[in-house]
Amino acid sequence: MMDIDNVVTITRTALYTIIKCAAPMLLVSLVIGLVVSIFQTVTSIQEQTLTFVPKVIGIFAAIMILGHWILNEIVTYTVELWNGFSLYIR
Repeated sequence: MMDIDNVVTITRTALYTIIKCAAPMLLVSLVIGLVVSIFQTVTSIQEQTLTFVPKVIGIFAAIMILGHWILNEIVTYTVELWNGFSLYIR
């Protein structure tokens, strides 16, 4: 039977998986944004769109490098969720 403990466990695991899979791209975006902001401050260039292209390239590179790992994490979570399906519907 699906009780509150199972719901909390599923939700906690889902949120942890989301955070773990999104963190690399967010960190890359944060670092690139910080570097470009420091560059803009030093050179007195105040162009708002200057960070866009480096961030897109950095996030794309992170997805290319870590995509296999991210996909494995999501598939592992989904398989574990489906394997416990019979326990949840009782």
